[in-house]
Amino acid sequence: MAFKRITVALLLAVSLAACQGSGPKQTIGTLGGAGLGALAGSAIGSGKGQLAAVAIGALVGAYAGSEVGKSLDRADQQYLERTSQNSLEYNRTGQTSSWRNPDSGHSGTVTPTRTYQSSAGSACREYETTIFVDGREETAYGRACRQSDGTWQLAN
Repeated sequence: MAFKRITVALLLAVSLAACQGSGPKQTIGTLGGAGLGALAGSAIGSGKGQLAAVAIGALVGAYAGSEVGKSLDRADQQYLERTSQNSLEYNRTGQTSSWRNPDSGHSGTVTPTRTYQSSAGSACREYETTIFVDGREETAYGRACRQSDGTWQLAN
């Protein structure tokens, strides 16, 4: 279940990077989910088990990313992007922002959970995001850093 939640982080990453127009949403979800799943797996395993955790994370993330990616349309992603950018920029830690697409009925929240400065001097924030799609709830955690142009981008 934890790997499935990484998919929501993918959606936030895609929206923060403004990549939603770069290809079909399912493909973006699959590729991003695989990458984030692998990242999560690398944080969980150790030694020889870490390689297995990375592989499993990538597979589970790819599947989950594909499924959620199919469900969110472009308008949903725009609502998520706008809410994410505003929440990370203006909300105090613990303050939740919500979005809802009245056409699809999909909705979500973004909550900054911690603010800090990276070693490179960038403002960064950890966040929790939850998306509600077709009666399913997916929650994920991630971090984003402010770029020189003022936008927030998922940090590795």
